[in-house]
Amino acid sequence: MKIKQLFSGDTDNTFIQFFRYVFVGGFAFVVDYGIMTALVELCRFDPVIAATISFVAGLLVNYALSTFWIFKNSKIKNRLAEFAAFAAVGVVGLGINAAIIWFFKDILASKLIFGTLLPQDKYYLVGKLVSTVIVFIWNFAGRKFIIFDKNKD
Repeated sequence: MKIKQLFSGDTDNTFIQFFRYVFVGGFAFVVDYGIMTALVELCRFDPVIAATISFVAGLLVNYALSTFWIFKNSKIKNRLAEFAAFAAVGVVGLGINAAIIWFFKDILASKLIFGTLLPQDKYYLVGKLVSTVIVFIWNFAGRKFIIFDKNKD
């Protein structure tokens, strides 16, 4: 496999799509995490509400880049319906994300699982990192195999 194939041209190769999704997901994560942190730290939003708002921003970035660079063969011909399906996969991810952040913020923080290593009011940040990995895998698999993999019809 040539390096150029990893970054340019249309592909149905799952490995190349996953490789590209790491970059797209990484950028969407930076947008998501940055907005969430700013809303909590600067605007004093509740972390779960901030994570929900930041999720929407990350979703829009992810959809735009995914449909432009990664997934070209949608099973859904209507763009609005495609976005709705893309968002639905993301909403499941949002639920997972919110549950993990809540678990870290309200359950683990109250028990001081990390002892004095982490201030109690910063547990949500660790929860966000954990949820990012889990939701990343869900989002890629859901979008690849439910929406965009025509070969699996």
